[in-house]
Amino acid sequence: MRALTVFLSTLLLVTTAPAPAGAASRPAAAVPDVVYHRAGFSSGTAEGTTAGDGLSFGSAAGTVSHTDALGTKTWEYARWTAPERDIGFPATELIASWTADVPPGSWMQVELRGRNAEGLTTWYSLGRWAYAEGDILRTSVPGQSDADAAVNVDTLAAAAGKPLSAYQLRLTLYRTPGSSVTPRVRTAGVMGSRVPERKKVPVSPGGAAWGVELTVPRRSQNVHTGHYPEWDGGGQAWCSPTSTTMVLGHWDRWPSAEETAWVDPSDPNPEVDHAARHTYDHAYEGAGNWPFNIAYAGRYGMDGFVTRLRSLTELELLIKAGIPVITSQSFKKGELPGAGYGTDGHLMTVVGFTADGDVIANDPASPSNDAVRRVYPRADFENVWLRSAGSGGVVYVIHPPGHALPATTPGLPANW
Repeated sequence: MRALTVFLSTLLLVTTAPAPAGAASRPAAAVPDVVYHRAGFSSGTAEGTTAGDGLSFGSAAGTVSHTDALGTKTWEYARWTAPERDIGFPATELIASWTADVPPGSWMQVELRGRNAEGLTTWYSLGRWAYAEGDILRTSVPGQSDADAAVNVDTLAAAAGKPLSAYQLRLTLYRTPGSSVTPRVRTAGVMGSRVPERKKVPVSPGGAAWGVELTVPRRSQNVHTGHYPEWDGGGQAWCSPTSTTMVLGHWDRWPSAEETAWVDPSDPNPEVDHAARHTYDHAYEGAGNWPFNIAYAGRYGMDGFVTRLRSLTELELLIKAGIPVITSQSFKKGELPGAGYGTDGHLMTVVGFTADGDVIANDPASPSNDAVRRVYPRADFENVWLRSAGSGGVVYVIHPPGHALPATTPGLPANW
């Protein structure tokens, strides 16, 4: 479960895309401004990092002391700061995501700062990431709020009336002093967006993936209710790692039996417990941190990122390319026919579309694995996913590096 907060702008972008055949005529709807930028490590300012196959720790630029519940430790660091990058519109939110190889004895921090009409903001931490346990606590950083922006778990939200026109990304790699451990960032990127206020989202045209259903393993979060309370106890709390696990299974990239040997032998799907443990955010106290789920997938050689999509029409392009998509939505009971529940924030995996364009989803909020496959009416699904009261179209896109992404929507900023 992931409670959702979307920060809105009064500046709207209007689309006049035609309604699908047979749909009732509706007014043109405002759609999000959104862009996704991949980081290029060959430019920018390097302090001890080396660029090549990703961004690696080359030599120490200095040492720092870090304190958390595990104690106080000294780390040497190398840092890379990207050039300032224009967003292309006045953005209200930024979300960074990444994949990295961070072996034991190392970790990384991701930071952003933005530019508004008054100049550059301070740097904000968007997460301290470690796959291994025992070095630091993997965590978002609470308490970051000032006159320019605030950090809400994994999202940098501009203050009201202070949209961001540009940003900088900063990545810092840490390791045990004097060691030969080499943390490496494989990919990183930033999604900038401006979600318009809209209570109702009209159904989008489609057809690119109607009748296409991908073969994705089915996993229920509810069969894990009460499991491992130290990582938020399964059930409704584990929708994000359960969805991530299903996508990793689709690509045959989830953890091995050896990696999950610590899980109770009676557990029906130990790979889900494994994902929850290794995406758990110790400040948020949950496994629903969006970029942490991408970083976890990166542990298994996957590429991935968090972005927003503008419509199911765009999502269909990814399904047609063979890529299941994890979506984030919120709704009251009855707003999504066939769900049978309500939620303040929930992740599920879209695996295809019926011949009539309805959404086929592997919904982990199901009583059993066999019950996970659901068909949701296109219009209702699109509305609860895209409206401003929900996530505004947030998705995880996870795929192997060699599996090409489709072309993005012509005439609009690239959002993947």
